[in-house]
Amino acid sequence: MGNLLYTIAVILVIFWAIGFFAFSLGSIIHVLLVIAVIAILFRLIQGRGI
Repeated sequence: MGNLLYTIAVILVIFWAIGFFAFSLGSIIHVLLVIAVIAILFRLIQGRGI
């Protein structure tokens, strides 16, 4: 489960970067970034490293 959260977080950060620098899709990209950061924080709170 932890690896899945980390994978999703990395994918969302990549999509955010692509959207932010290439497509300018608007605020939905920033929502994806926030979700990715929350997933990473959740993993850290559970006591596992990134």
